[in-house]
Amino acid sequence: MSSEAEGRFHILDVSSLTSRPLRSTSRSTLCTDDGVRIEAVYEPSRASVTDTAVVLAHGFTGSADRPAVRRAALALAERGAAVVTFSFRGHGRSGGRSTVGDREVLDLSAAVRWARELGHARVATVGFSMGGSVVLRHAALEHGTDARTDAVAAVSAPARWYYRGTAPMRRLHWVVTRPAGRLVGRYGFGTRIDSRAWDPVPLSPWRRSR
Repeated sequence: MSSEAEGRFHILDVSSLTSRPLRSTSRSTLCTDDGVRIEAVYEPSRASVTDTAVVLAHGFTGSADRPAVRRAALALAERGAAVVTFSFRGHGRSGGRSTVGDREVLDLSAAVRWARELGHARVATVGFSMGGSVVLRHAALEHGTDARTDAVAAVSAPARWYYRGTAPMRRLHWVVTRPAGRLVGRYGFGTRIDSRAWDPVPLSPWRRSR
């Protein structure tokens, strides 16, 4: 498989990476701690080589190649940060199935490690909607590890699970919990959803692990 910029995906071998940030857009396939392959894209800073990288975590049914995600990545790159975008499991060209915020923490950890292996000493995570809940949980769960984040921002993130107080959240629960809904998710939104219930139920995004 090729490792050329914008070429085919390759499995990331962190032992072969240098400590210098890349200077052109690059695509890779990362491997999470539970063995799921995750597509990822690196956008270097358009201003200068920087020791700061921002990892963007998209929302449910998003992906690294969605126009809104690409616009956000390019805007940050223009303002001087290197940017890593990726597709959560079950989304885009990543493997696995979406667990809607549970094991996605492992996907984000793989992306943060990639940013650090590329030579960025400071890594911030920014998440939107489902991605917002993931960056909050990740910041607590990976505190003090090699996948830690130095700063975190969550936009429109759910604070607790199973909330059904709005019409959009009721539709989301129908998509996630019903067989017909999962078919809509797969063929209508390109999102493959795990049919298994959480076991155990993960900590709510607002809670910090000890």
